[in-house]
This record gives sequence, C-alpha cells and structure tokens, in this order.
Amino acid sequence: MTFKTDRNFALQLDREDSLSRFRESFYIPKHTDGTESIYLCGNSLGLQPRQTKAYLDQELDDWARLGVEGHFHAANPWMPYHEILTETTAQVVGAKPHEVVIMNTLTTNLHLMMVSFYQPKGKRTKIIIEADAFPSDRYAVASQVQFHGYDDKENIIEWSPRVGEHTPRIEDLETLLKEQGDSIALIMVGAVNYYTGQFFDLKKITSLGHAAGAMVGFDCAHGAGNVNLELHDSAADFAVWCTYKYMNSGPGSLGGCFVHERHANNTDLPRFTGWWGHNKDTRFKMRDDFEPMPGAEGWQLSNPPILSMVAIRASLDLFAQAGFDHLRERSIKLTGYLEYLLKELKDDRISIITPSTAKDRGCQLSLAVKNADKSLFEAITAKGVIADWREPDVIRVAPVPLYNNYEDCWRFVEVLKSEM
Repeated sequence: MTFKTDRNFALQLDREDSLSRFRESFYIPKHTDGTESIYLCGNSLGLQPRQTKAYLDQELDDWARLGVEGHFHAANPWMPYHEILTETTAQVVGAKPHEVVIMNTLTTNLHLMMVSFYQPKGKRTKIIIEADAFPSDRYAVASQVQFHGYDDKENIIEWSPRVGEHTPRIEDLETLLKEQGDSIALIMVGAVNYYTGQFFDLKKITSLGHAAGAMVGFDCAHGAGNVNLELHDSAADFAVWCTYKYMNSGPGSLGGCFVHERHANNTDLPRFTGWWGHNKDTRFKMRDDFEPMPGAEGWQLSNPPILSMVAIRASLDLFAQAGFDHLRERSIKLTGYLEYLLKELKDDRISIITPSTAKDRGCQLSLAVKNADKSLFEAITAKGVIADWREPDVIRVAPVPLYNNYEDCWRFVEVLKSEM
C-alpha cells in the first residue's frame, strides 16, 4: 500500500487494524516522564502479557493448597503440563505436535541436539555456521567439535557475506558445499540472524545440506514467533529456540526443540538421556533400561519447571487468539511502514542492513550508524526509545505485531530525526 509520513496516517492504520487490540493485553514500560516508552526491543525480551500474573497465581495457589498432589489434582495438573503447550507451539513454528517440545534452555537444547546430530566420522568432521552467528551458538559448536577431539579452528567453516555486503548469499553456500561437502557433518545456522535480521531459506539450506550428506539444524531464537519457520516442511533434522523474545515468556525462560518426525523412533541415534524422556507409561516404575518416548519428547531430561511453563502458556494463548498467519501479515505491513519512514529521512548516516524483501526478514530492522560512537543510541534512549545497540555500529529495532503499533514506528522515527 501507499504510506504517508504524518502522524494521523499512523493513527488511522492503528484504528483500522483488527489486531491492534492485542496491545492492551501487554504491559508497556513507562518512560521517566510517565508516558509509554517506544518499546522496540521484543527481539531481546518480549513484554509481559497482563494475564501472566493470573496464570501464575493459579499454580501458586494450587501448590499452596495441594502440595505434591498438584501434579495430579491442580486445575492444570503439573504431570502432563508441558503437553498443554504443544499444539500452539507446533502451529507457531510450523511443525507437527509430536515434533516439538518445550524444555530446558536454548543452548542446552542445542548441545543435546548436537549430541545426536553431529557425529564426526572419517573425513566428515566439519560444521558450517554463518559468519556472524550469535556468540552462544559459536561457543556451543566449538565445544562440541573439541569434545570429539578436533580442532575447532580447522573444523568450523563460516558462511560469509561477500566483500562490501552485510548478508550471505545462498549461492555462496551452494558453492561452499560443492567444494567441501564431503567434509561437512553438520550445517547449523541461525534461522534469523540476530545481528542483521536476515531470514534464511531453511528449506533450501536443508536441501543443499542433505544433498551433500550433512545433517542440518537451525537456531530459531530470533525466528520462533516472528516468521513462518515451517520447520516440518523445511525437512531440517532439528531446531532449537528460546521463548523469551517474540514468545513473551519472561527473562531466561524455557526453550523449545524440534526433531523431524523421520527421527521420531530412531533409537540408534546417540543422545544424552534423563527420566522425563522415558516412556511415560512406565516412567515411575523406575526401570533400569531407558525407553525413549517417540518424537521430540524423547530428548527431555528432567521434570519441567511449571512456573516457567505457565508464563509460556499465558503468551501462547494470545498467539492462538490472534492466529500466527494473521500476525505475520501484520508484521510485514508494520515493518514495511517503519522502513518507509526511515527511508523518508533521506539521511546517509543511517542505512538499513536488513534485507528489504519481506520473505527475507522478520520484524527486526538493523540500522547501521555511520561513524558510530553510540551517542545517537544514548540520545534516543533518553527520549524514551527502548531499542538495542550491537557493536560496532548497529541499532536494532523490532516492531512486534502482538503489541507494537504504527504510532510506535512513527514516534521512533520522529525521535531519531530530532536527535540526528
């Protein structure tokens, strides 16, 4: 559609948007002057749903009233509690219910997946990651390589952008696999790059990796709840994500895990095991031999932390009400509007390094600041903008479709313009 730069246009878009009502379902942080902050940092920590407290109070009350009997007799019995989250989680990440499970935290799940899907042997010992992978991914991958007795400097290959570009090209990955494919054991990249906001073609990457004889997995921390991951259709072997960014589950909350259904009953895959991954029908018979549950649940370790899962449920219920496909449509329009306003500044000190096409990005736009010294970021923060600075020169902003609106985008660009 054709956008306009005036505030009334932003307000009109908000009035006409049927999903704008979900903003009232969240707490918006206040600026020092008492007005609502311009919160564009859901790519780092999602806002708290207003209903989260009531959901938590229910479990705290049941715990106080029932003690251990809450596992079976709470309003939402704790024993199967993680199963309450499965259906909506599967819808959000584009998977079948038995392919997903909420458990542990992101990097823990990444390690558990690499135990199963990184099996270096013979010449095939290397892992491909994107050049600017999130540090925790790099640390995890390096430690797995070292654990198997290999030099991580020789066995980690970076898929890099071309000189003068910010984002890597799929054809360069294809060339890389043609040249070194027989040495690659695993491709493990971030589905949406945390720094640039680039959304990779998961299905294409998986196809290339499998054709080269490698396993393929994705870190979807910046993708889950943000873009249409379509994990099942991608045919990826595994994926992991956190839930505290776009899925609004609270700081440091649990992560999620996807294992493609073709591996659902493969008991030959090596794995680190724990009793919650054991057949639930015989789990409490305390048998000595481990019998994994089919599907992603078979990778569980310990009984789950209910209070953290409650916060995930409070957010997932809002996703279910809104419908993820509708949220994605709103996200494309909202981010497109923000991009339009930024370009209308016509200031070469700010450049958007995130891809310009909707299919190649989520809601995050990464703004490179020419001759950056962080002073611009600090100035807009003082004016009520809550965004994110990443060294050496990038401000990341993310209009999240569940709670941000067009007026947020307009206000942000007005503050940015005033401080430039």
